[in-house]
Amino acid sequence: MLTTYDWIYGISQISAVVLALVAALIALSLFSAARRIKYLHAWKWMIPALLFFVVVEILGVLRTFGVFSSPFLTHILPGVILGFLFVALVVQTNINRGWIK
Repeated sequence: MLTTYDWIYGISQISAVVLALVAALIALSLFSAARRIKYLHAWKWMIPALLFFVVVEILGVLRTFGVFSSPFLTHILPGVILGFLFVALVVQTNINRGWIK
């Protein structure tokens, strides 16, 4: 049986998923601009990280409500997100140094 805390926690996770989806839509609109504008090339790596973040949030909601639980996915996906963020940081650093034209 779910407690009141579980319901409030689950609803807050659902709102985080909705906000992450809105951010993903905004980021996807930047994808075409990231190809044309040099200073936005790091966004090509940030967008998949954001999409994996949405998946992590959805898995968190499913785990809270007891629908689905996968410890493997909840540990691997943040590593994938960190990898994409690391590559985006390196790309942006190289753009700032002038190494990427």
